[in-house]
Amino acid sequence: MDSSSDEIIHQWGSYIRVYKEGRVERFFGTDKVPSSIDSADGVSTKDVLIVPETDVSARIFIPTATIDSGHKLPLLIYFHGGGFRVGSPFCATYHNYVTSLVAAAGVVAVSVDYRLAPEYPIPACYEDSWAALKWVASHSNRKGPEEWIRDYANFDQVFLAGDSGVHPYFGIKDTVDESWIFVSPATSGLDDFRYNPAADSIRMASLGCTRVLICLAEKDVLRQRGLYYYETLRKSGWSGEVEIAETEGEGHVFHLFNPNCDNAEALLKKLASFINHS
Repeated sequence: MDSSSDEIIHQWGSYIRVYKEGRVERFFGTDKVPSSIDSADGVSTKDVLIVPETDVSARIFIPTATIDSGHKLPLLIYFHGGGFRVGSPFCATYHNYVTSLVAAAGVVAVSVDYRLAPEYPIPACYEDSWAALKWVASHSNRKGPEEWIRDYANFDQVFLAGDSGVHPYFGIKDTVDESWIFVSPATSGLDDFRYNPAADSIRMASLGCTRVLICLAEKDVLRQRGLYYYETLRKSGWSGEVEIAETEGEGHVFHLFNPNCDNAEALLKKLASFINHS
């Protein structure tokens, strides 16, 4: 037997294990909650294939009461976390969270499923996310193939959100993570804007939105990176408004793994308020 079949070259916590011979085992995000119409929580869902060639897809969420009402709602495009290696909009963790956000904020949500590293290293996830964003935009002015977006999304109120985007993962000014190098082997390191937004202040200054909410958690190991992103954006010359919401006593993405705690419910209300006071 080839010993390389059992040799581990990469392990990220209890989420993923990669073997030398190429085998990948994922222990998170591989389950799938079926989509449904008129579920008990008052949110309906459906799945769509966006780019058949790369299998980019999404789960669309809408408050059931909105269907056939003619009423338009803010549009939320959600990008799940998972270190670029695990996660899916269809797994229970993300399905349940986006469902709760849709119910609390009263939005139409598109939760994007992108290709994962290491099978598809960066920039695949960025390319897939951009393709999904353009597909969603094709529904403005009542165009596009998907009726829930075309008929019920208000394109004057569009929000992008995510986790490890809610508790943001970026680099810091003097270190390149081994984790980033693993998922992005062609990276230029600290000069890579995707990792270090400060590498391109002109691009930061032209950020195409008017408001940003950065959510931090006091015990999150990435907390300083969120603060660094905040300061970088604030000093870039960008003309919008940036706000920080920090939760005391909690760690990274606590709202996903303990969604019924008081702090998770408070964060959910904060996000709903941010969306509905645009």
